[in-house]
Amino acid sequence: MNYGLLKELIRLCETFEHEAGANYAPTLKGFKKWLIGKESVLPETSIEWENKAEGRSAESVIATLLVHMNRYAKLYFRSVLEGTSFSSQDDVIYLIVLRFNPGITKTELIKKNVHDKPAGIQIINRLIESSWVKQSESEIDKRAKTLQLTAAGKKALDKIYDKIQAATTVVSADLTEPEKTQLLQLLIKLNNFHLNVYNGNHATSDVLDVAMEELK
Repeated sequence: MNYGLLKELIRLCETFEHEAGANYAPTLKGFKKWLIGKESVLPETSIEWENKAEGRSAESVIATLLVHMNRYAKLYFRSVLEGTSFSSQDDVIYLIVLRFNPGITKTELIKKNVHDKPAGIQIINRLIESSWVKQSESEIDKRAKTLQLTAAGKKALDKIYDKIQAATTVVSADLTEPEKTQLLQLLIKLNNFHLNVYNGNHATSDVLDVAMEELK
């Protein structure tokens, strides 16, 4: 038996008990989450933010900045769509998803865009009315409708595709390639957590409690 490894595991367990606090459940699942987080921690650096001295948390700033980034991206997309027949950036994103995922169902398309069903159906209906998307019965489930990008939809998308690429480039701003990779890793990790909660189809009144439970 490798007693060195066993001793190291015991030391890790002791550290886990001291450091985990209320952030992780005292279980194997909690230990694994703590260990993964510990291994992926970025080099420590001193970061200042508004109202830090007054007690504003890093979590509060992260949530605010994510909202702001979404608004900046929408601003650039509005510039792309100015003078076109597109109603919103969601129209464009739905068409892009369909370009790379032809034949998916309405439900699948809505879920890929993390929308609630009423909003997603409204967007899909608008795209169908514009003759950019066509629907047909699913060969697998006759109750479901599959969607395809039409020639007109592809043409409309192609007209603005270069500007879309420019907008996505601007959103990443002046980050270096290593910084983009680092940010992408963190965003994928965040997305995986929230997507798991979203896919649970929980009642709106329960979703925050479910997410908090997942953090433990």
